[in-house]
Amino acid sequence: MNAASAIELLKHIISIPSLSRQEEGVADLMQKTLNEYGYECHRKGNNVWAYSKNYSAEKPTILLDAHLDTVRPSDKWSMDPFTPQMQEGRLYGLGSNDTGGSIVAMLAAFVALGDTEQAYNLIYSASAEEEVTGKDGLRSVLDEFGPIDVAIVGEPTGMKAAIAEKGLFVLDCYAKGVSGHAAREEGVNAIYEALTDIEWFRTYRFEKESPLLGPVKMSVTCINAGTLHNVVPDQCKFTVDIRVNECYNNRELYDIIVPNVKCEVVPRSFTHNSSSIDPAHPLVERCKKLGIKLFASPTTSNQTALTCPSLKMGPGDSARSHTADEYIMLSEIEEGIEIFVNLLNGLKIK
Repeated sequence: MNAASAIELLKHIISIPSLSRQEEGVADLMQKTLNEYGYECHRKGNNVWAYSKNYSAEKPTILLDAHLDTVRPSDKWSMDPFTPQMQEGRLYGLGSNDTGGSIVAMLAAFVALGDTEQAYNLIYSASAEEEVTGKDGLRSVLDEFGPIDVAIVGEPTGMKAAIAEKGLFVLDCYAKGVSGHAAREEGVNAIYEALTDIEWFRTYRFEKESPLLGPVKMSVTCINAGTLHNVVPDQCKFTVDIRVNECYNNRELYDIIVPNVKCEVVPRSFTHNSSSIDPAHPLVERCKKLGIKLFASPTTSNQTALTCPSLKMGPGDSARSHTADEYIMLSEIEEGIEIFVNLLNGLKIK
């Protein structure tokens, strides 16, 4: 599978709407494509995967994963987001950058190496529901894969390798009051009750800071209270977005937060923890040898679903993700294929 074939496949992918939880059509395409290259394709829901042809239970396994789903297109697009268009070396279309470039570049590398004898097994995975962190995405099929020793998660990083990624922990907080008439000295205003806790979230600093990811970052991002101008509100709900470094898991943060605030704290999930890989891992050492830049990422990905060491990299630019007139450079796809092949060919991870 050469770069031209990968680009043609990406055009086909763009032309099939694949919003989160609606990836059936593009999953069908990926299943058909893997079959055409001689691979038995496995599928569960809208997740598809295949194993390298010389798979052996005696060898360690590397997972290559990129997500099939896209966000909904905004109304700011100047062109049809589902019609691939080529202009001046750019391929425009929804999902071209996030994360179609990784889907096809990883597949091209998988096909190039899947027939060769390597010191490891490869699994190629095109997964669903990443954009909505859905229960039927990568997390739902990990047990089907068998043991995984290390993973590369495809996201638009300019082919830099993210060796650490912040986790995500979202809290819905409820401050309680007592309703009353605003004209009289009645009730307990839940908004005022919330203020002290909001200030704590704004100013508190967790003790452990990461040399890669820095401090844990907490932001109050939503607030809702009240029904009428003359009624003292008896409840104030606010939401806290927490970006977690690898020094803590989400459960540990919860245990620190709860004793420090008066409000009821309701986590949406404990599962989206921070990810990192040992800088001395053989995969990272190969990155260094090839001159691939290393960095730490503030955004989350399918790495949150993994328990094995992992890094994040792929063609494209994260700044183009979720934007109108999204595009990827053809040269970025070509470079991505070349780097993935050079990174993996002959690699020994044990």
